Amino acid sequence: MRERLHGRSGWVIALLVGVLAFAITVQWRQAEEADDFSGVRGAELAELLRSLDATNARLTQQIDDLRASRDDLRDSNESTAEAREAAIRRANALAILAGTVGAEGPGIEISITAPPGAVTASVLLDAVQEMRDAGAEVIAINGVARVVASTWFLDDDAGVRVSGRVLKPPYVMEVIGDPDTLADAVTFRGGLADRVESRGGTVEIEKRRQIQVTAVADAPEHQYARPASED
Repeated sequence: MRERLHGRSGWVIALLVGVLAFAITVQWRQAEEADDFSGVRGAELAELLRSLDATNARLTQQIDDLRASRDDLRDSNESTAEAREAAIRRANALAILAGTVGAEGPGIEISITAPPGAVTASVLLDAVQEMRDAGAEVIAINGVARVVASTWFLDDDAGVRVSGRVLKPPYVMEVIGDPDTLADAVTFRGGLADRVESRGGTVEIEKRRQIQVTAVADAPEHQYARPASED
């Protein structure tokens, strides 16, 4: 009986020793594979994790803020570009209206041939008004006189004086606008063609896809204004 007990005890002891040795071996291997936080206490590890979570949250917020700033800058740049383009278009339109720059576009060319003195300042002025009523955007006469809001017409012995320039017949009007509408405005009953023909002249109309006007309006002479001093 005692020998059996001793035998069983020895077997149990041997088993416990083996299990303990195995546990020690596993712990030793885990210790080798563990990272630098293996020796940190539970409370310290929890605090470290909370700190990492807070840092991650701050970084995430910073990323979101940077993305928002990038989007705002992109929208601002696009808005600025659109505003700049709109301002440029507006400036170009005003420059064309004022006649300070050349212009090009579809339109018609009107050639007026008549006996000397038949085409007066009044006839040309009426022709200009009819073209404007038909939607003309740019008008030039004989390639040198740009017609703008301040342009005036006056009869002259040599022809017609247009804002200081004396134009002689034949008169050629370059008009930028819708070709069909402008042509109809010339040929309607009682219009420019009828008036010129009643005076013994002829009017020819040529519709063109592209008309280039290089004439610009004369700069007005200022009576009182002068450039400001730069000092």
